Amino acid sequence: MRAAVLHETGQDKLEVLDDVEAVGFGPGKVKIRVRATGLCHSDLSAMSGVLPQPAPFVPGHEGAGEVTDVGDGVTGISRGDRVLVCWLPACGACPSCKRGQTHLCLAGLMNAGTPNFKRPGGDVFGFAGTGTFAEEVVVDAGCAVPIPDDLPYEVAALIGCGVTTGLGAAINTARVEAGSSVAVIGCGGVGISAIQGARVQGAAQIVAVDPVASRREAALRFGATEAVAPDELADAKQRVTAGEGFDYVFEVVGRAATARTAYETTRRGGTLCVVGAGAMDDLFQVNMFELFFDEKRILPSMYGGGDVLRSYERAVALWRAGRIDLEGLITHRVRLDGINDALDQMRTGEALRTCIEI
Repeated sequence: MRAAVLHETGQDKLEVLDDVEAVGFGPGKVKIRVRATGLCHSDLSAMSGVLPQPAPFVPGHEGAGEVTDVGDGVTGISRGDRVLVCWLPACGACPSCKRGQTHLCLAGLMNAGTPNFKRPGGDVFGFAGTGTFAEEVVVDAGCAVPIPDDLPYEVAALIGCGVTTGLGAAINTARVEAGSSVAVIGCGGVGISAIQGARVQGAAQIVAVDPVASRREAALRFGATEAVAPDELADAKQRVTAGEGFDYVFEVVGRAATARTAYETTRRGGTLCVVGAGAMDDLFQVNMFELFFDEKRILPSMYGGGDVLRSYERAVALWRAGRIDLEGLITHRVRLDGINDALDQMRTGEALRTCIEI
């Protein structure tokens, strides 16, 4: 089959190969024909080395498709079922799962060090134990989550990570209150979803912050009350909050510098929600006096900060009710030479449709 492969960490171009085979099928596994996949910024971070991932590997962890085979012992999933790919399934037995924090379960990530594919030249890994930039993928049964018939594959793929992460940051983690002021720094797919989550929660002012003009324009369509470039954020803080700072600030970039800006833009007693995945050596610093005196809540949000399956269901319910726009995210594209080119090659086949939402 065909798959888009990154040969070495640090490269910025993918190569589409037709000699890749999905491996590992057996008891407890399912085989999925990928029908749609999204490009999340985490894929780029893995390609650059910011997030740890063995190479060579097939990027992609936002996917949806059709189950073509099920292994022994698999229940609740059958051939022909429509599913989305959950890259972080809950085991149900670890301490995090027993506490109800299923989004912190690490059992699924243990598979990230096992090759998902092979070529004549050797093993190939799948990002986060999946690798959806391929026509077919084999995953644990827990990674295959059935979806309703009225949910398009393209939309389901985005719910698999970016939408769930952004919505959940606003709804589960920060718990944005009605009438509050919000700033979202970074308006890719996850940031746009955080904006939509804040709108669903009833935020009165939502300021989108991004250096790219097209993203700022998109943020307004998805519910931001205004959109500014980073160098205009201080003026927006003064204008919208009389200089006090926003009730909630979402950092959706994954860099210490932007997290620090977000902290300074949050009012005393407000909430900074860190959504972006950053590098292990990029240190966010807060001095002990301001940490005590300002009483700002610093809340990281991993995968939306709540039960993943419940979050999927909620996203579908909000989409059906017209409360959030998910089809619009499919056209929220940024051109990335070398990556988009490879995905366009993959899309020329009948099987795979591609959504790009970084």
